[in-house]
Amino acid sequence: MHSVFEDMYKKYHQDVFQFLLYMVQNRQLTEDLVQEVYIRVLKSHQHFEGKSSERTWLFSIAKNVAIDHFRKQKNWKNRLLDKFDWNRSELSDENPLPEELALANEEVRELYDCLKCCSTDHRMVIIMRYLQELSIVETAEILNWSESKVKTTQHRAVKWLRIEMNKRLRKEGDDSEAI
Repeated sequence: MHSVFEDMYKKYHQDVFQFLLYMVQNRQLTEDLVQEVYIRVLKSHQHFEGKSSERTWLFSIAKNVAIDHFRKQKNWKNRLLDKFDWNRSELSDENPLPEELALANEEVRELYDCLKCCSTDHRMVIIMRYLQELSIVETAEILNWSESKVKTTQHRAVKWLRIEMNKRLRKEGDDSEAI
């Protein structure tokens, strides 16, 4: 079990960490939640039947840990949007984080700003499909949804993001004309 756990940790730790960081946007909280993921992995690994990949199984656990965290928060639905303040600078690491690299591009920054305003389902699908590059099948397994629901939610999320970004671009254009 020790070598299996080590192998799983080496392969997927960074992906699980980034997923949770995108979800909660707080490095210390992410570290705590990652620890909870691995505690759950150790407790339940003997029950893993191999019906999905280890990666999918880990992301399912990470998703559940994040949801459990939000549920424990008082008024978690109202506070959820506060957790997605991508402009906070409390994150620090020796290596630049993926979003720090991406934020160098203004269009991507707008995308992140829009992402924090969309629904939790849309956000999870966008993070899993585009930021974590999971397949539709993997995303469906993790979310316990049908592939059709993932595709539909992804389509609606992308459409919503496109509309929201266009609104912001038009508003910026109006603001620059006023100057």
